[in-house]
Amino acid sequence: MSEADPGGVAQDAATAWPEGLRESRLHFVSGKGGTGKSTVAAALALALASGGKKVLLIEVEGRGGIAPTFEIDRLPPTETKIATADGGGAVHALPMDVEATFLDYLKTNYGMGLAARALKSIGAIEFATTLAPGLKDILITGKIMECTQRRASDGRYAYDAIVVDAPPTGRIGKFLDVTRAMKEIAKAGPIAGQADRVVRLLHSPDTVVHLVTLLESLPLQETAEAAKELRALDLRVGAVIVNRSLPQLLSDAELDAAADGTIDGPAVRAALDGAGLPLSDADLAGLLTETIQFARTVRGQDEARDDLEAIDAPGRLELPLLTGGVDLGGVYELSGALIEAGVR
Repeated sequence: MSEADPGGVAQDAATAWPEGLRESRLHFVSGKGGTGKSTVAAALALALASGGKKVLLIEVEGRGGIAPTFEIDRLPPTETKIATADGGGAVHALPMDVEATFLDYLKTNYGMGLAARALKSIGAIEFATTLAPGLKDILITGKIMECTQRRASDGRYAYDAIVVDAPPTGRIGKFLDVTRAMKEIAKAGPIAGQADRVVRLLHSPDTVVHLVTLLESLPLQETAEAAKELRALDLRVGAVIVNRSLPQLLSDAELDAAADGTIDGPAVRAALDGAGLPLSDADLAGLLTETIQFARTVRGQDEARDDLEAIDAPGRLELPLLTGGVDLGGVYELSGALIEAGVR
């Protein structure tokens, strides 16, 4: 039976978030621009942190989206605690900075501390990453690997899970195809060695890629193409997460009638008057128009679910439209919906 019902759509935890996804520790979240993937990534981090877990939320595109999502002025390019989850869990954030990551790489692998900072001061690091764009992806995925595999003094993993607000679907395959990037840059040395370790992690059961979409034709088409591309690269697709799903507030018969533009205006007026909510003729006309538009949108989403079912992914769940807008409270609301759908 239904574990959660966001948007009026029943969700069975066994299919929304199957057992195989619960065993993964590294979660990439991608999606077509405008689908709300960054908000979903933040909500996923909170959901995975529930029950006392420690989760790291990583941002790789340099847009500075984590800070405003969690109502923080700014974040340094270091791991910083930003939120508390249900059950005493914690979410830490790392806004990835390519230059800082490159400096850390040079210091760790070549002992270049002061020299690396000198290179930065003359713009050499920016030049190097521009000259070899694949180097950026290797450095970023290398840092993600280090965070994923790092262990605390007691031998346990430093983080129970890592959530990456990844590039959009149009670039996710290239971003995760470290093998290609490695061939373009180096076949030996520390960079190649790091890339080999990253490849093993990305293609392991520890890693999964979730795709955020909307119940609209273009986002669903791009999601289907991304899923196909990821499978061709032997990367594991996790859940297709539908964002902004609308609730069905009317019966099927009422919805069909409203979508066809057939609404009993006098009956609606009588019901509102009886509830002590009288409306002017103009306001009533506006309400009826909005009802028709809502019904048509819900019906459009219902039809789009046929395309959703055609996308090959082990998990599939829907998140409700946040009627109050996207703020920190809304992110927690979405995390609650994810938890109810079986995310943990």
